[in-house]
Amino acid sequence: MRAEDPPVRAEGPAVPEDLLSAVLAPVRLRGVYSSHWSVRAPWSVRGRREPCAVVHYLCEGSCAVSMPGRASPLWLGPGDLALFPHGAEHTLADAPATAAVPLEALLPGRRPGSVGRVSIDGPGEAARLLCGGLHYDEAAAPPLYRALPEVVVLEAAAVAGEPLLQAVLEWLSAGADRGAPGAELVELRAFETVFVLALRVAALRAGVSSPLLRALRHPGIARALLAVHTRFAEPWSLEALAAEAGMSRSAFASAFRGLVGETPGAHLLGRRMQEAARLLGETPVALSAVPERVGYGSTVGFHLAFRKRFGVTPGEYRRRCEGDGQDGGRERALPE
Repeated sequence: MRAEDPPVRAEGPAVPEDLLSAVLAPVRLRGVYSSHWSVRAPWSVRGRREPCAVVHYLCEGSCAVSMPGRASPLWLGPGDLALFPHGAEHTLADAPATAAVPLEALLPGRRPGSVGRVSIDGPGEAARLLCGGLHYDEAAAPPLYRALPEVVVLEAAAVAGEPLLQAVLEWLSAGADRGAPGAELVELRAFETVFVLALRVAALRAGVSSPLLRALRHPGIARALLAVHTRFAEPWSLEALAAEAGMSRSAFASAFRGLVGETPGAHLLGRRMQEAARLLGETPVALSAVPERVGYGSTVGFHLAFRKRFGVTPGEYRRRCEGDGQDGGRERALPE
């Protein structure tokens, strides 16, 4: 998404949900840091880019969201939800002109699994926000996830149209379960639910400003993407993927590149290499069995492609993963 593009806002038709699940399933959430904000104008807080998805839910009041490269701020009102899939740098404020303080000065550390509170007193209008930083393994994110827009805004009406999303946000905003047995895991699952439901609402109803979300809503391209993400081991060719999409070869190639940002062949290669890395790093599947599992009839061809992508051979990659300690607890996949 270009910096000058407008944010994605809820509004329109439908997309195969299986494809969204295929995009989100490989993303591994490691934990969530949540914070509750109670502020009165004037106030302004600037957050740098972080390796996590960021969620802001405005419980009451209003606030401006400013981002580098964006000429005008976004305005959030009561019940609005803003999602930053890649943790893009942004500033929250009562007004764009208010001088900002760094988030780190108010909430240092922000360790996943903990909760923080921001309180800023002033003579002006009050606002209350729920914020969450969902830490995930960036390397595990598939190409389609990385192509999500830098910010997705769901207005209050769109949130209210998804009763489960609204109920979970209200439960999280209340913060009543902290300290109870299993509270940290419950909160993680609740934020996972918010994350998935918010993206689903955006994918189902988004306007045309985001090429990726348009790809998810394009019947032919969505079918081809679902095939690539779930049936990557099949011997796909450009012609076969075009047939899967129900389009001519040239029309498919042009539409796919325009919406996804790369050729069908490059996207298929990326998905195969991602799965190969998962098999090597997270499973005991024999090294000799990996090429066939990801669609390669030639072991040599697989080794060359893997080394070009990761800079090491498949065997070296596995040994490196084993040496990293297999696990400080493998990250969990998002719910499908």
